[in-house]
Order: sequence, then structure tokens, then C-alpha cells
Amino acid sequence: MEEKYFIKTYGCQMNVYDSHRMAMMLEDMGYQKAQNQSEADLVLFNTCHIREKAAEKLFSDLGRALIIKNERAERGLKTIIGVAGCVVQAEDEQILKRAPYVDFAFGPLTYHRLPEILKQIKNKKESGVVDTDFPPESKFDFLPENKAEGGCSFLAIQEGCNNFCTYCVVPYTRGVEYSRPVEDVIKEAKKLIATGTLEINLLGQNVNSYHGEDQNGKERNLAYLLNKMAELDGLKRLRYTTSYPADVDDDLIKCHHDIGILMPYLHLPVQSGSNKILKAMNRRHTRETYIEVVQKLKAANPKLEMSSDFIVGFPGETDEDFEETMDLVNKIQYIQAFSFKYSKRPGTPAATMENQVPEKIKKERLDILQTRLFELQDKFNQKCVGQVFDVLFEQNGRHKGQLIGRTPYMQNVHAVASSDMMGKIKQVKILSATTNSLTGKVI
Repeated sequence: MEEKYFIKTYGCQMNVYDSHRMAMMLEDMGYQKAQNQSEADLVLFNTCHIREKAAEKLFSDLGRALIIKNERAERGLKTIIGVAGCVVQAEDEQILKRAPYVDFAFGPLTYHRLPEILKQIKNKKESGVVDTDFPPESKFDFLPENKAEGGCSFLAIQEGCNNFCTYCVVPYTRGVEYSRPVEDVIKEAKKLIATGTLEINLLGQNVNSYHGEDQNGKERNLAYLLNKMAELDGLKRLRYTTSYPADVDDDLIKCHHDIGILMPYLHLPVQSGSNKILKAMNRRHTRETYIEVVQKLKAANPKLEMSSDFIVGFPGETDEDFEETMDLVNKIQYIQAFSFKYSKRPGTPAATMENQVPEKIKKERLDILQTRLFELQDKFNQKCVGQVFDVLFEQNGRHKGQLIGRTPYMQNVHAVASSDMMGKIKQVKILSATTNSLTGKVI
């Protein structure tokens, strides 16, 4: 009987990409995807350490996995439990100390060693493996060829970060910035397109710091790579995530004018509208330079709309600082955004800063901010009613005969559509809108 695997993914799109690649490695080893955890011979948790209590959520899930493991053992079935990702990199040996039933754990830079680790465990040569190295080799050189899972695919081109924002653990868990060679990215993109991908989203912790070498050994920027991607036959849509405001250069801005398949939607995290807080966060942009970048982008493509990230209640944030964030939100008019209360990440400078903001005030400010962000999101969605958009259908809806797709602006669209439209781009007229989604009719 073939063995089955189950992967639970937490956090960012890079983790989604990593989980997809790990699944491909397992399938190359003969594993099949399990529909639920209870039928899996291998259970793998791919973790994120960005938000508060990430480790506690993992250990809670691990406790439930142990119950299932014990239940399966009573039926004579063996279960291997593994943990991957940034929590492992941050917690290291603590994972196995707190959960000794975990068979292996590795960080985000070493998951290409998964087949080797599983063979060691199965041959009983080793157990309780923890691998948190920052290896000299790139994991991308050891991964199997990528292939599409649907009409939209993620493609990692850059990993790590050199910015050291005072609230963030990424430089400590993902390491310094690394950019994949241009030809490697293009090769993977061609494989994705050949297996059904119509839209590619280029990924990186700081994607617009990309500086991969071309075939002649010359460093190239993200704008160069976007132009090379735009030349690929069969690619209909192109995106990139996540960008750092200070690294948006004129070459990249020009891409939003010149490249027709580059979607008119950009996620550009600002975090705060206060220069005092931005400085405390060690962000390399100011309120003014951020606004200037957005104005240049919208001048290059007047149809461009923005989304962003916000942290409220950062140490030292006053009512006046928060009002500056609200003022920025109203100036930019974001159509989507992610917003969070500041939470301490052990080992980061902000965790030990004075003037920590009380939880009650953080919650009040977040409520105010999110109310306004949802108002703006709803306002944009309502403007879309009556318009026609190209929609890439990606999944089944809750109702029979319904599919869910995305507009160029990353909005969810529900529409009655035949199953053969899955993974395809169709024109859809928007009939109604809510804050979180649109309903339309295929033309």
C-alpha cells in the first residue's frame, strides 16, 4: 500500500511555495497526498514565526498529531511527524525538547534534504533529526522540476532579507538575501507554463532587491527579470510579492507602464505613516518617499491599485503617530491591506524597547484602522459592479456549479461556471459586491 503525506502550512506565500515543493519531493518518493491528517503516514507542519504565539500554535497542533499517531499505532500503523520552516529555525532544539515524539525538524533553507532524512528515519539509522544549518549550497539546486497545480503558480526568485527591521525575525530565520540566477527562474517558469500555468507570482521576502546573475555572470535587477518573463509564450499574467518601498527604482516603475501582462495591483508594505515610528522600525523609507513612490507608480499605470501591511501599537507609538497612519491610508486609498497589532518577537530589538504600548490601546487602534481599511475595500469593490474583468478561475465554490476566481486586482469572484473553465481566464461581468468578494456572470 502506498504511503500518504499530509502537510499543514502556516503563514506567508513563500511557505505555500515551499510546501508545494516538499509535496513534489514526497510524490517523487512514491507518497500520495492524504485528504486528512488521520490517514497520513507522514505529517509535516510547515511553520511561520512572524506573528505572535506562532510556536504555541505549533505545539498545540503537535499535541493533536500525537493523539492521532497513538490512535494509528493501535491499528498497527506507523506515523512520522516532522516540522519545517521558520519556527524550527528560531526554536532549534526546543522543538524536540517540548515534543520528543517529533521525528525530525528542519529550517526553511534545508528542506531539500527531506528525502535523505526520511530514508535515515525509515532505516532506523537516526531519529530526532534537527537541521537548522545555513548551508553554502542553494536548496533550489536540489529540488525537483516544478510543475503547475493550477492556472496560477508561485515561483520563488529571492530569499532572505538584509533590512533587519527591528520587529522582524526573517533575517534570522531565512538568512541574508539570496537571488536565483535568471536562467534558473526562466527555466522553472517555462516548466510551469508548459504544465498549465497562466499566471506567475514571483516571490521573495524582499523580491525587488532581486540581483540574480544572467548567463554571462552579470547581475540583473527585478525589472530585467520581469521583462524576460514577459517574453515567455503562454504567460498571461505576471505579479511579484513582497516589495520593499526603498528598493522600488525607476526601472521597476517603468515596468508597470511597459509590460502589459504585469497586473495593475501591487502589494507595497508601509507598516506605519509616522516617520518617527518608521525610523524606530529601521525602515529605509519615510512617509514622504513612500507617497512619492506610489505617485510615480500610478503615473506609470493609472489603473494601478495598492495594498499594504500595517503594524499598530509599535513601541513608542502615540495617538499622533497613529493619526499619521490613518492620514496615509486616506491619501493612498488602499483597495486591500493586512493589519496587525505589534507583537514581540524574541531576539528582535523592538522586543526590548521602552514605551511598549498597552494591549488595550493596540486593540482600539487596530479596530479603527481595520474599519477604515474595510470601508475602502468595500468602496472599491462596489465600483467594480457593472464592469467586466478577466477572471482566472482557481477553485470550486461552495455551491454546485460555482467556481471562484481572481480579478487582476486579486479580488475573489464567485460565478456559475462549468468545470472545464477551471484554470482558465474568462471574461466576467460583476453583478454584485461585498467587502470580501464579488459575484459575477461569465460572458
